[in-house]
Amino acid sequence: MKIDFEKGGGLVPAIIQDADTKNVLMLGYMNEEAYQKTLDTKKVTFWSRGRKCLWTKGETSGNFLDLVSIKVDCDNDTLLVKVHPHGPTCHTGTDTCWGEENV
Repeated sequence: MKIDFEKGGGLVPAIIQDADTKNVLMLGYMNEEAYQKTLDTKKVTFWSRGRKCLWTKGETSGNFLDLVSIKVDCDNDTLLVKVHPHGPTCHTGTDTCWGEENV
């Protein structure tokens, strides 16, 4: 899989989808380091654009996103990351970042 991290200044959008329900849970950004850590740990890790550091979803809440698969789109600049979520995905406590239930 060839991911074009350069097109987005080192970052690619990562669409997070529940592997079972197929619901879109959130959108985050990955750089090469976050992508590799996700592959190595099987826990989805992002690059925080605000804090300028890596963060693994669930490291403070316990609501981890267990990696199922990653696919790159036809332009090689966006990822579809299928996961098994542990609890709500959004920091506000909702299942998705759009306030939807993940059923």
